[in-house]
Amino acid sequence: MSEARGSGLYGTAAGDDALGAAFRAGDVPVAVYGLGKMGLPLAAAYADVCGDVVGADVDPEVVAAVNDGDCHVTGEPGLPELVGDLSERGALRATDSPAEAASEASWHVVIVPTPVTEDRDPDLSILDAVVDEIAGELDPGDTVVVECTVPPRTCRERVLPALESGSGLERGEFGLAFCPERTLSGRALEDITGTHPKVVGGVDDESTRVARVVYDQITDNRVIPVGDAATAEAVKVFEGLYRDVNIALANELARFADETGVDVREAIRVANTQPFCDIHDPGPGVGGHCIPYYPYFLIREFETSAPLLQTARDVNDSMPRFTVDQTVNALSKDGTAIGDATVAVLGLTYRPGVDEIRAAPAKGVVSGLSDLGARVLGVDPVLTDWDAFDCERAELADLPEDIDAAVVVTPHDEFDDLDWAAFDPMVVVDGRDTLDLADTDHTVYTLGRGYEGVSAADDDAEERAVRGDGGDEDA
Repeated sequence: MSEARGSGLYGTAAGDDALGAAFRAGDVPVAVYGLGKMGLPLAAAYADVCGDVVGADVDPEVVAAVNDGDCHVTGEPGLPELVGDLSERGALRATDSPAEAASEASWHVVIVPTPVTEDRDPDLSILDAVVDEIAGELDPGDTVVVECTVPPRTCRERVLPALESGSGLERGEFGLAFCPERTLSGRALEDITGTHPKVVGGVDDESTRVARVVYDQITDNRVIPVGDAATAEAVKVFEGLYRDVNIALANELARFADETGVDVREAIRVANTQPFCDIHDPGPGVGGHCIPYYPYFLIREFETSAPLLQTARDVNDSMPRFTVDQTVNALSKDGTAIGDATVAVLGLTYRPGVDEIRAAPAKGVVSGLSDLGARVLGVDPVLTDWDAFDCERAELADLPEDIDAAVVVTPHDEFDDLDWAAFDPMVVVDGRDTLDLADTDHTVYTLGRGYEGVSAADDDAEERAVRGDGGDEDA
């Protein structure tokens, strides 16, 4: 690496093999900015390869935990053990000062949140603040890689000018690339190191090259270089948009189940046996920190109209209310007014097994039922922060046998052991098609199936049978 400027990779005459070897040898100190649910696994994956990573986070408790070898991120297999090992051998440490981290590093990886404001505008203020800190310590030969999801052109039109202005360096003296984070909560390490190809795109060819070389050391999968940073940014956004629009299609089709008397879920499953069809599964809404927000990275940031994206958002945002309406209708057919009902909502987080409630569909289900006067019992075995839910907290084992209805929003594994036969006959709304209640007397409405055995013209509650098999992961 004698041909490199300092410990930086950008702009050296060294070949790809030499750059990769230098990175693996620990000759390229790395800073990872943001040690959250995706940032800590990413920092650990980097440290496991290069042995020299400092993580920066504004939360002093997170910093203290990492420096003690503890893992504050839950639900990630293998991560606690890896963080402990990396901390013990000095390969991973943390600081609450981004400037301090930047002063030590020549490879800078930014993976901070990109929230959406109440007006649904992307909020890039956290990214801006971190970039400003990096710029103050940026040296020739350094490279900055952005992994947090941003609107296309952000690196070129926002990050690059800020780095140039804050560092006094010119384009061509340092690298800037985008590498979309393509990980899923609960499998972050696996995804970072090999589940999917990595995508890299730089503001110039050299930025793309060094990013490709470094990520080739991190992943066992292939690295796909694209034309520029904006294209790489678009890749991440487009992935989320595809899922949002596809789920909206499935949700809209599911609304036809009652009127047509068609098992929409079965029709979707069989339609997907045709190789050009890949319809997702319907559900009570789309949650998480990604899919519900990414459409606004185009809708709000650019002048081109996006009626399809907005319609998909509207459809998916309406599903919690649709779930509430079906609960009310089913109770009414059984002779119970919603204002007199006790309803258990099962699963408040947005995905099974993950303690995350951002945009969780259960928020709308709980508030909708509460607003109509129902007594709502929230049941969730993994949720730690209940402040966002206006309901009574209930343990699975302590649910009253005489509740009037149960609504399955997020099917945690723990619900598999629930003895449904122990409850008095009630209404069950299965939002995820995960229940098999054939041996019970419950009235079951499955989103996308309706009431089995009841056609559009047959509204006799006594003829309704229960149905529920299969199911899939939350959106």
